[in-house]
Amino acid sequence: MKLVVVVGLPGVGKSTVLSIARNKLVERGYNVKLVNFGDYMLSYLKDTGMIRTRDEIRKLPLAIQLETQRAVARKIRENLEGEKGDRVVGIVDTHAVVKTPTGFWPGLPMNVVLELRPNLIAVIEAKPEEIVARQQRDTSRYRADLSHVELVKEMLLINRYFSIASSVISGAAVMFVSNPEGLSERAAEELVAAIEAI
Repeated sequence: MKLVVVVGLPGVGKSTVLSIARNKLVERGYNVKLVNFGDYMLSYLKDTGMIRTRDEIRKLPLAIQLETQRAVARKIRENLEGEKGDRVVGIVDTHAVVKTPTGFWPGLPMNVVLELRPNLIAVIEAKPEEIVARQQRDTSRYRADLSHVELVKEMLLINRYFSIASSVISGAAVMFVSNPEGLSERAAEELVAAIEAI
């Protein structure tokens, strides 16, 4: 099994790139399992009664975040290892950095990458102005605290730093994929090429 972690700031177009990349891999004969780390976190925390909505996750205390992240990473790895065949690709959609009221927290701390054991960490990026515009068009999520060009610029750098640190800890390759407006197909093809090469 190949396990790929794909990260990017909210509004970078990660979901679009992943949807296209998944379809391309399936067309090439891969058994692709695309899982959203946040969905697992939400389900786990809702079951415990600690939260009601996804946007509440980043407001929880760090100790609860870390404990939950580790449990979720273990569950994801176990589920993916249960898949049969030699052309299984597990893609974990998540964030490398999470902005909280107490600062920036790692979305891929050591306990998470050691549980997931990724082969590749792919960082999807776009211009800060494009990211802010995409965030403002997405009315399904509350992101007013993230929708400032200067903050997005800072978070893009932190996202890179945190991803590189996770790569060093896990031994995974790390790549940076540009996703300009209207070029998601190209970004997805770049990601697929890297997945096939690992």
